Amino acid sequence: MSDTKSLLLLDFGAVVSRTIFETHSHTERVLGLAAGSLTWLGPIDPSSDALWRDMLADKISERNYWEIRADEVGQMVGESGWSPAVLLRKAREGMTADDITRPEAIALARAARQGGKRVGILSNELALFFGENWRSELPFFALMDGVVDASDGGPMKPAPEAYQRGLDTFGATADQVVFVDDQPRNVTGAEEMGILSVAFDLSDPTGSFRSAAQALGVQDIYDDELSHVTTADAPVKYSTG
Repeated sequence: MSDTKSLLLLDFGAVVSRTIFETHSHTERVLGLAAGSLTWLGPIDPSSDALWRDMLADKISERNYWEIRADEVGQMVGESGWSPAVLLRKAREGMTADDITRPEAIALARAARQGGKRVGILSNELALFFGENWRSELPFFALMDGVVDASDGGPMKPAPEAYQRGLDTFGATADQVVFVDDQPRNVTGAEEMGILSVAFDLSDPTGSFRSAAQALGVQDIYDDELSHVTTADAPVKYSTG
């Protein structure tokens, strides 16, 4: 099966970039909040986050989740009208591209390209959450053959049209693709389109990407690339406490 796979499609938030859930202590410091003020941990600990559970139950969308969280954190520092992009920009003040991008994602993208595969992003809200300049500021995007981002008003995962847009953009068929996403609904949506999908496990990025590398037929290259990840590539390890 792996020898037919020629395109790796990655979600961006959580898969390529480390999540705000993983860096609460940094966010609290830069916003001047008391340690432990941010108690919601999303996929790390759904029991801590009723709003995240509502999102998983399709009571609200992922975009709604972040709109509510952004407004909530803004009010905690005495400001109103925060958007998700404002929250992420302020929460990541002082971070570098290396702090934000998962080194395992870099290793997988490099391995895929070395193995003759194309690599792209299929995101619901890259520009909406991260801003228009992220594609030029993050070196990771130099490894991409293309980016499909529903921030431009296009169809959003898990709608079938979102995956079809990705296939059309890269001129690929469903059986040629390996897709990685952290949201169960998006993984299911891709699988219903006949796309081989890997559910990204926030607690095991290396294992998740290794599964994708195996599906692509580049596991040995991935393991070699991962062994060469330098300290500069590795994100700063902020605790969630």
